[in-house]
Amino acid sequence: MNTAIILAAGKGSRMKAQLNKQYLILKEKPILAHTISVFEESSLIDEIILVIGEFEHELCKNKILDKYKFKKVKKIISGGKERQDSVLNGIKAVNEKTDIVLIHDGARPLITRKIIKKCVDSAKKHGAASAGVPIKETIKIMGKDKFVKYTPKREDVWVTQTPQAFRIDVIKRAHEFAIEQEVLGTDDAMLVEHMGEHVKMVEGDYENIKITTPDDLITAEAILGHKRKRR
Repeated sequence: MNTAIILAAGKGSRMKAQLNKQYLILKEKPILAHTISVFEESSLIDEIILVIGEFEHELCKNKILDKYKFKKVKKIISGGKERQDSVLNGIKAVNEKTDIVLIHDGARPLITRKIIKKCVDSAKKHGAASAGVPIKETIKIMGKDKFVKYTPKREDVWVTQTPQAFRIDVIKRAHEFAIEQEVLGTDDAMLVEHMGEHVKMVEGDYENIKITTPDDLITAEAILGHKRKRR
């Protein structure tokens, strides 16, 4: 059984909107509705757990659940103080029959079923997998003085995306380890890395952007308008 945990509890302050960005309209639907739809349509996903803001349950019910009637959304739970806390809340709520957990940002509505499959397949084989894309630009690693320390090879540097997928035992141990060692990670793959285990990168899509700023919303609208059929 495969469970998708979709994170939609963030404040999204950089969007400079009064409404949580997850509920902003993108091509006639809330961003979060676009995101859920892809997982709903994937034959590989058996259940969806939504992690939302503590005071947004009524908002989510009115704008998402009642309107779009997603059948795979089994639980709606409140997020925590940090992203990591929100993920852990989601992990605790997964079905006991779950084998693979996918963790995805609700603000990445351009995810595709193809990427979901890659992540699931890789997690089954390797235990932990993350979508990502190779960088296009040259990266410079600097010291505190802003002088360049070195230039990594472009083929060695990827931009991490979501979903990230894990065997349930791996992600549970990673979060337990993080609590014990007081590790605060920026994503779940980082927690697995801290535990000393490997994470397999699988190629995502440059269009699988996270909507963080008003400019990102414009970009997402353009992508959806031009390539919507690819989903």
